[in-house]
Amino acid sequence: MRTLSAGAIRTLTTGTTLLVLSIALWAVPGAPAAQPATDPAALQPASQVGVDAPELARLGAAGVGYRVLQLVHAQQPDVLATDKATGAVPLHDRPVTVDLWYPANTTPAMPRGFYEGTLSSEPPLPRAAFRVPALAVKDAAPASGPYPLVVVSHGYGNDTAAFSWLGENLASKGYVVAAIRHIDPDYSDRAQFAWVLLRRPLDTVFVARELQASLGKAGLVDPTRTALVGYSMGGYAVLTSAGATLDPAGQIVAQMPGKALTQYARGGVQRDWLRVPNLKAVVALAPAGGGAAPAWGPEGLADLTAPLFLIAGNQDRTVNYETGAKTFFEGAVHAPRFLLTYREGGHAIGMGPAAPPEMRNRLWDVDWFEDPVWRKDRILAINLHFITAFLDRYVKGDASRDGYLRGLATESDTGRWPGKPAAPYDAPSPGGEGISLWKGFQDRHAAGLQLEYREAR
Repeated sequence: MRTLSAGAIRTLTTGTTLLVLSIALWAVPGAPAAQPATDPAALQPASQVGVDAPELARLGAAGVGYRVLQLVHAQQPDVLATDKATGAVPLHDRPVTVDLWYPANTTPAMPRGFYEGTLSSEPPLPRAAFRVPALAVKDAAPASGPYPLVVVSHGYGNDTAAFSWLGENLASKGYVVAAIRHIDPDYSDRAQFAWVLLRRPLDTVFVARELQASLGKAGLVDPTRTALVGYSMGGYAVLTSAGATLDPAGQIVAQMPGKALTQYARGGVQRDWLRVPNLKAVVALAPAGGGAAPAWGPEGLADLTAPLFLIAGNQDRTVNYETGAKTFFEGAVHAPRFLLTYREGGHAIGMGPAAPPEMRNRLWDVDWFEDPVWRKDRILAINLHFITAFLDRYVKGDASRDGYLRGLATESDTGRWPGKPAAPYDAPSPGGEGISLWKGFQDRHAAGLQLEYREAR
């Protein structure tokens, strides 16, 4: 394995924030590996889907480039250093790293490498390293824009390397995808959990605003067309950043050290800042924020107005389905909204790819990636199909995507395609009058799913 050194390639100044587009560590096959070798020929990027994938899951026509951005959020509260005697919260400049996928001018001959990441192991073991093969070309020249911006917030303790399936796939379809590298404390250190609850929405809004400005000025993104995607704790982040107002009397706000969230909660003086401008759509996979101490309450969920697509498993034992995604779906009454449910699915529906070879020796590691019931490649393909349809419809304004989202049988198993031609065997359902098999799904391959829709009130 060969690793390119870090070095800046371009610097932009946006107000008081320095934005550096840099060459990050990028593993390329060639020299001996520092960890157990995996034959690159035996793997494919998670953004490439199998033959049983629904229609819109497949890659788009654009090449994909990849860069790492280094941002600085000036004078941010450090709640973990709150003075217990006075309640004063010190301020520090906060570095924020972002992985960026974008439409690019690439050729098949350009070298591809691996994304490298780590995840917490079962205590007391050290963190487990893994790598994911890349479709993207590091530092490739961007194709002519501007493109819609999609900001991604990963789950608690996750790594952006596990979200290349989404970044690469959407970039190939004409989106710029920015995945935030949230730095989370270890699961065993619950004393630092307040830091996560504070930083997730603040980081998400900051990154969205900064990239709208800087990459908009550079001509790469259209700042008037922005979407958010979040998984698990990232779901809490994007729902809050989309306009769900934090309950000022709720546990999350009331117990925050130094009252650092109070100004951003419902009725707070900074409430309007904690909302991504020009937001067209929100996707939340297995979102956190419900349970015994809900973040927003009914009033806060009702403040959501952007189109919302929720994805969840009804057997999620990490964030409860009924008090989580199901409650959010029912409560966001002023947003047009969808709820896609994997029956018998659990919490790992947002992580990708399938567990890499180096993560298959312990059940703890496997459970980061795999669902006990659903195939991972199947989950990712279904997610990509619906996320593509949803973003194309509400961010790009493509009304032809309505057929993939609305007018479908609620239960996928009940769909039928009367008069289906014998060939080709893998033809996707065209939908339309008299055909209840979900549009874009192959015959006998829409099963175990439920899709609900509500209009905004």
